Amino acid sequence: MKITKKNGHEAMYDDEKVISSILKANEGTSEKTLTRTIAASIAADVFSRLTAENTIITTAEVRECVDLILRERGYTETAKRYTEYKKP
Repeated sequence: MKITKKNGHEAMYDDEKVISSILKANEGTSEKTLTRTIAASIAADVFSRLTAENTIITTAEVRECVDLILRERGYTETAKRYTEYKKP
């Protein structure tokens, strides 16, 4: 699956970038620590949800989907930090 970056260039979707960003957003929160396994599960869910609807996605769609899934799983503080970290 391809992703359109903020600068308009296309690249292949890389779940490692999503996992890394989720883990960074969770650092220093008062929430339970997200493990790499949980972050990978969230990234897989993002990929699954977005590919069901699109073949090319944007970084904004990824950001919104990660935020939604984090909140669904009870990581509201991490979701807020993730969104702030990934602001355009």
